Amino acid sequence: MANLKELRNRITSVSSTMQITSAMKMVSAAKLNKAQQAITAMRPYADKLTELLQSLSASLEGDSASVFAEEREVNKVLVVAIASNRGLAGAFNNNIVKGVRGLYENEYAGKQVDFVTIGKKVNDVVSKTHTVIANKSDLFDDLTFANVAAIAEELMEQFTSGSYDKIVIVYNKFRNAASQDVTIEQFLPIVPVENATATNVDYIFEPSKEEIVEQLIPKSLKTQLYKAIRDSFASEHGARMTAMHKATDNATELRDSLKLSYNKARQAAITNEILEIVGGAEALNS
Repeated sequence: MANLKELRNRITSVSSTMQITSAMKMVSAAKLNKAQQAITAMRPYADKLTELLQSLSASLEGDSASVFAEEREVNKVLVVAIASNRGLAGAFNNNIVKGVRGLYENEYAGKQVDFVTIGKKVNDVVSKTHTVIANKSDLFDDLTFANVAAIAEELMEQFTSGSYDKIVIVYNKFRNAASQDVTIEQFLPIVPVENATATNVDYIFEPSKEEIVEQLIPKSLKTQLYKAIRDSFASEHGARMTAMHKATDNATELRDSLKLSYNKARQAAITNEILEIVGGAEALNS
């Protein structure tokens, strides 16, 4: 059994760790509340806009079809991997790494797969084995629609110039504080929806359908990327809050266990001292 000094030092160390994890949990909880409100308010608009643009784009044919909907033979793939700059968030970052690995080892095996990384944790892993054409990890220092739109424009340029045949986004979709789903979402070309003609009969287009599509598709793509990053941002704080909550509970249990061991050891030491005193007194009396 450890001596009393060692137990006291461990109790102090665990208590300090518990204070840190508890503080991190409260910080993440406060940030999560704001991030959750933002993604909850944005998601219906983004989903409906994407659905509308997919439907409109699918209904355009021939020369009027959008360049963003051009289907090509997939030889070069660009993966936008969204994680975080910091750890201590449970399996949040590792799940993105696993999702990315599944893409280049299985779905796109044998093809050229390059990356745009948003988050230092995923960039550190991916850059060791693949080409990272852009690291946008500093985005989280100022997460605004304008900054995300600039990244989306670069991605659109990569596709329209023919540098890549397909662009996909990998991110954690926020469900609740304790649950996030790894989502692989096609960014370009635009995914057409089935039965597009059936969904278009209720619309009257002014100006022409082609003009509307060409103006709204870039905005829709920017919104799609912004929603994915916002989803990931909320998921990060939810995962960190949950991880720090569990860490605090574990530290509390360990501290209580160490205190119990300390009290037992202290009581045993006191008992031994009493026995020695009593034994010494009896020896003197005899």
